[in-house]
Amino acid sequence: MYVQFSNGRLQNSEDMNFTLYKSKDTTNPRKKDRRILTSETERLSYVGNNFGTSALKCNSLCRYFVGVLDKDSGQMEVYNAELFNMQPLLSDDVIEEDLSDYQNKSYREKVDSCIEAFGTTKQKRALNSRRMNRVGSETLNIAVTKAAENIIDAKGVAALVSDAAQDDVEEVSVFLPPCHEEADKPENIYRFEDLISSAEYEALQAPAAALTNLTSEEILKKPEEERPCSFVLEELKSMPVDESSRDHKARCLWFLDTLIKFSYKKMIKKKYPMGPDCPRIINKKLSKNFSALTYNSGRIQNLISASMKAKITAYVIALALHMNNFQTDLTLLQRDMKLHESRMLDIAKAMRLKISRKGTLSGLGADEDHKFGTLSVPLPSYKPSRGQRKRKKID
Repeated sequence: MYVQFSNGRLQNSEDMNFTLYKSKDTTNPRKKDRRILTSETERLSYVGNNFGTSALKCNSLCRYFVGVLDKDSGQMEVYNAELFNMQPLLSDDVIEEDLSDYQNKSYREKVDSCIEAFGTTKQKRALNSRRMNRVGSETLNIAVTKAAENIIDAKGVAALVSDAAQDDVEEVSVFLPPCHEEADKPENIYRFEDLISSAEYEALQAPAAALTNLTSEEILKKPEEERPCSFVLEELKSMPVDESSRDHKARCLWFLDTLIKFSYKKMIKKKYPMGPDCPRIINKKLSKNFSALTYNSGRIQNLISASMKAKITAYVIALALHMNNFQTDLTLLQRDMKLHESRMLDIAKAMRLKISRKGTLSGLGADEDHKFGTLSVPLPSYKPSRGQRKRKKID
């Protein structure tokens, strides 16, 4: 090592005691070469280092060597060296720190202090970013609180409760088929053309043709995943004799069955989610109208969210109403949609259906209570349920 003193030249090196301190962190490339050199004389103490603001820039630009001559052999050995700028350490500069403030700090604050003093550039940048986010969050909370107080003072609590109830109604209506409340007939409340357009209806002719003459034996031969759902199987038992009416019902049943099976999916990864046998216009309608866009693993995908499943359920109910003189078995649809009964009833009530209970025969001949929904005019008012339902007491 080669040293120079900032306040003069050393006249007698034999009276100097030098001590070298090396960094213990040998794994960090930024710290493993850090050195601190101290020296003492009778009058002053000196300190120098090869890092920080007091380090000499020439160490990074030049290489230094020290040669040691052996007088006996006349040979010289050369060693790598570093240049240290020794500065006097004055006792007046050393002030005892008051540790009371440090001890009162939290663990997070102590870690932040260490990062400020000894952290890498990346750690300091992350610390500054976190502090800026915290300041921004506090400012936003203050602004939101102040805005809420101003709204409450201006409108009053009663008006806000009324607005919240109206918002609930509007939020539910977003996922329902277009509703014409002023209609004088049930068939005009949820119009058929709002459920299936004329172009889509024409495209359903080819795939629905297989349902017009499908027998029970042919249904049992199909794989379980390809069989129509329970509601469709029940409706196939009472197909109209008239050819035109039979074709119309087959198209509606095929589309309803496709909607229900589409609701089973969670993520739409294919361009044609229901396969090549499904008309292209129907595949496009399902992806566009009954799925939500989401960003996942760097790609935009279509997701069947809970709200989208509620929308599918509402369209299935509306279509079933058109096929059954505007009264349909909600229990059968609920089982096909794999929903809880309370969820199905909430959607039916949002569609302004009157709920009734009827006894029906199951496939095993046992009597079951099924919930039925009826669409009639005038429409009953809709009151969204608030909070969880109370559990029934078991006697």
